[in-house]
Amino acid sequence: MMPAQSRAIRRGYAAFAVLAIGFITLPLVFIVWMSFFSNKILSFPPQGYTLDWYLRAWELSDFRNGFFLSIRTSLIATGIALVLGLPASFALARTRFKGREAINTVLMSPMIVPGIVGGSALFVFFLEVEFLTGWRIAGTSAGLLVAHGLIALPWMTRLVTTALISVNPSVEEAARSLGAGPLTVFWRITLPVIKPGVIAGSLFAFINSFIDLEKSLFLVGPNSTTLQIALINYLEWNFDPTIGAVATVQIALVTALLIVTDRYVKLSRAF
Repeated sequence: MMPAQSRAIRRGYAAFAVLAIGFITLPLVFIVWMSFFSNKILSFPPQGYTLDWYLRAWELSDFRNGFFLSIRTSLIATGIALVLGLPASFALARTRFKGREAINTVLMSPMIVPGIVGGSALFVFFLEVEFLTGWRIAGTSAGLLVAHGLIALPWMTRLVTTALISVNPSVEEAARSLGAGPLTVFWRITLPVIKPGVIAGSLFAFINSFIDLEKSLFLVGPNSTTLQIALINYLEWNFDPTIGAVATVQIALVTALLIVTDRYVKLSRAF
């Protein structure tokens, strides 16, 4: 290939990459920008700039309560994913058994199945359980936590499994040969090595639970609303920069968590 042709291809690739990044980031930039508009109804160009919309968002109980509910639900879902994901990751990374690939596919399925399909399937399943047993799950905190635990579990399992694959088994075998028990090997040898994967898995689990809309839409109770649902409800009757303020806070939170995640596991290597 001629040098001139090679340079043209590289420039074309760079231009395409810039356009793709711009296509992804410009809507986010605009949302942040519009959160400072002083216009009472969103319009362009802005009449001025103000921070009042952030204060208004905090003063609205739906947004405030929805934020705390989302944080609480995401933290508990991350804990569920940690408790279930760690042993599942060890089984997938360290053992070979019949049906291993099928179990791995099932664990990863919440990442593959569209959220609206998964949410409606869970809702129908919870209703069937209620018909058969009399236990009400749909519309309760327990049902919401089960759904968010399923959202968080695949991220924990995938990242911890990836971390375990990189661990040299001979180091653990050496520790066992010197008299260390299974728990000692895990706490002193394995866990420090896979800690970046565990932290990254926890952060990704939290993020994906926090931003979920579809499953929460089917499973929240009448007196509980997550932040994402509060946004949808507010947009039904209002169109002002309060939406941008709430979205900007979410963007800032998720960006901060992704930066922390990248410190432990390079995102380009995690997928």
